[in-house]
Amino acid sequence: MLTAHPSLLRELVERCETLRRRLASDGSAETKRQLDDASYTLCVLTGTRQLDAALSAARRQLADAM
Repeated sequence: MLTAHPSLLRELVERCETLRRRLASDGSAETKRQLDDASYTLCVLTGTRQLDAALSAARRQLADAM
């Protein structure tokens, strides 16, 4: 199975978490679009369909890479 480079996964996990917090505080359409884009990319890279599953899979992959 192919996996993404750990630095890319780490960047996307951090981006998704940051955008989630920002969306909770500002609720803007632009933040929602950015979160949707980052979530989609993370889901593709982890072979999942939902953000929570993608975050869990990415964290597992990062732990395995260490």
